Amino acid sequence: PAREAVAIGQIGLVGPARPLTLWARAGNWLDRERVLGPLFVGPALILLLLLVAYPFCIALYFSMSNAFIGRPSHFVGLRNFINLWRSDAFRQTFQNAFVFTGVAVAFKLVLGISLAMLLNQQLWFKRLIRGAVLLPWVIPTALSTLGWWWMFNSLYSVINWIGIALGLMDPPGPNWLGQRYYAMTAVVAVNVWRGLPFFAITILAGLVSIPRELYEAAEADGAGANARFWLITLPLLKPVLAIVILFSTIFTFSDFNIVYVLTHGGPINSTHLFATLTRQVGLESGRIGEGAAISLYLFPVLAFVVYAQLKFVRKETY
Repeated sequence: PAREAVAIGQIGLVGPARPLTLWARAGNWLDRERVLGPLFVGPALILLLLLVAYPFCIALYFSMSNAFIGRPSHFVGLRNFINLWRSDAFRQTFQNAFVFTGVAVAFKLVLGISLAMLLNQQLWFKRLIRGAVLLPWVIPTALSTLGWWWMFNSLYSVINWIGIALGLMDPPGPNWLGQRYYAMTAVVAVNVWRGLPFFAITILAGLVSIPRELYEAAEADGAGANARFWLITLPLLKPVLAIVILFSTIFTFSDFNIVYVLTHGGPINSTHLFATLTRQVGLESGRIGEGAAISLYLFPVLAFVVYAQLKFVRKETY
């Protein structure tokens, strides 16, 4: 009888399956890969369509029309792209973009590697110094550029005052924002100052990931600091440098705030970039079609740069 009671009790415990709750069924449904993947990718895809694809298509439409504020537009094909080369301002801007980007990225690369190697050493208050290095990157661009505009101002330039006090300049000092080559030097200097933390911190992350055993083995074999840098540090940093240069090139080519706040593209179009000339022609002058065509000249240039950089990264990685 006892055994029968236990058996009967066990049978009583095994009852019919209870139906799943709504939350349990939803959890099981979300566990499916074909459901969860699109659900996560969907919001990013919608943002890309609304904020990138749609404006790009509108710009492409305007660039092939004679759109002007206050009048109907008509299709003109590639006429805007061809006529731009007859403009002295556009040819100067095209040259400025490559000079500005090439010089700024080169300086940021050299100074970024140097600063990253310095921050990788054992220093007092190392965390505080690393935080201070990020300040130019954290401060809003327009706000920090206004400070540089005050320092470069011809009437009360702090840079000129220091240069004259140290005997490096003759009074009253150069007109930084009013002379052609000085103005380009000023905008490049501000861009380097702002973009340097991005290089330094990213390269520092790459330096930290390099095994110390490689340096110890090279030092034991008699390799000096210079040899260790060229044979160990730089080769292992190539993938990181390629990504940093890629992003910096894109950001620098499309820069707007620094040039617009400091010089508005002057003097005599000597510091205009594609973004600032687009604003002047498309918004201030009202020639929307020409302004859209100027902005789209960035696309093939950046596409080529991205392709070359990604091809280099793939080659270095595999």
